[in-house]
Amino acid sequence: MDVDATPAPLLIARKRDGGELTPDEFRGLVTRFLSGAVDDAQMSAFLMAGVLRGFTEAEAVALTDVLLASGDSVDLSDLTGPTVDKHSTGGVGDTTTLVVAPILAAAGCRVAKLSGRGLGHTGGTLDKIEAIPGFRTGLSVAELHAQVERVGLAVAAATADLVPADKRLYALRDVTGTVPSPALIASSVMSKKLAGGASTIVLDVKVGDGAFLASEAEARALADLCVRIGTAHGRRTGALVTDMSQPLGDAIGNALDVAEAVEVLRGEARGRLRTVALALAAAALELVGRAPEEAAAEAAGLLDDGSALERFRALVAAQGGDPAVADAPRDVLPRAPHVVTWAPPAGTVTGVACRRLGELAGSLGAGRSRQGEEVDPAVGLELLVRVGDAVGPDRPAVRIHARTAAEAERAAEVLPALVTVGGDPAPEVPLVLARIGLGPDRPGR
Repeated sequence: MDVDATPAPLLIARKRDGGELTPDEFRGLVTRFLSGAVDDAQMSAFLMAGVLRGFTEAEAVALTDVLLASGDSVDLSDLTGPTVDKHSTGGVGDTTTLVVAPILAAAGCRVAKLSGRGLGHTGGTLDKIEAIPGFRTGLSVAELHAQVERVGLAVAAATADLVPADKRLYALRDVTGTVPSPALIASSVMSKKLAGGASTIVLDVKVGDGAFLASEAEARALADLCVRIGTAHGRRTGALVTDMSQPLGDAIGNALDVAEAVEVLRGEARGRLRTVALALAAAALELVGRAPEEAAAEAAGLLDDGSALERFRALVAAQGGDPAVADAPRDVLPRAPHVVTWAPPAGTVTGVACRRLGELAGSLGAGRSRQGEEVDPAVGLELLVRVGDAVGPDRPAVRIHARTAAEAERAAEVLPALVTVGGDPAPEVPLVLARIGLGPDRPGR
């Protein structure tokens, strides 16, 4: 196939001046970038111009197609039951995959979840689930396929051949300040979801201090664009816009996140994480054909009767992990050697710096500041209160899990700026802010 050879400087200049590229020009630019004919500096300049001037929806669709065509795709068409994939745009304390996927598997869906690692203040599903002793995420496509048919779900690392162009572009965006573009985020997310092979895609688009998008309008626009891209490619696609002004779960760390997810599956934790996980599971069931009320009731029933917990146990056993984690997660998962609590002066919690709490957990070793760094599965934070709660010497706000006493002490010194006390708390924000491509707005209805 002929590759458009329009010189990169001309395309950069056109985008700098607010112009639009054709699909052939986009395809040619990315193809030549992958081959080395367009260098990192030129592609960085183009990305920055697009972030500042904006990409059109047609450009986002064209870029999705280019990224998708750059590598392999997974074929799930012969699996029994509807195939479903779920994606979150990233946040703090977000372990919904480990709750949603077992619910959907218990409902008869097939969930082949190809996940990534955390970077910066956001956690990654692979880092979290690998905290389970023995759990193996490096599945071949054949292993993934067979396990999803047998167990109903798998959580694995994407292969290097799956959308390789996105990996190259994302690495460049990460170091050039060009991540927060709706079109670039949508094409990155949807190319991977489309390559994953599922016929149904449900998205969780986060908004707030702990998310990549700070405004609800931006989050709605991104969700809408992702849904349109998925629908245009023949996939049943829907999205929720959810709040990330506070950490979703109480845990911010890898083993800590897994423990909380298991406690939700066991019915022992009933907070924000459970609420959003149920909303996402119900949205996926609605997309595969259930009525909205039926979908919500089915998701809650499969969680409450232990069916989802048993699917999680089967997932762990199938991938070499210790299935006892489903019975006593905090006994099985690694634990930090130094655990201390921090309590602010008596008062009412008025604010939580969500992103900075994620960054603080990362600095303890729970996250990475660059690709390839090792993470410590045991360390992190547990947020014991929420905005509007009373705190004081007899009611701590944060539990710190650290490798050393000195690291725990340094974390405690930072916390007064991250959990503020006094005055009137900020008004409560609903957890689910919008449903896109669902209910009356679902395409085809």
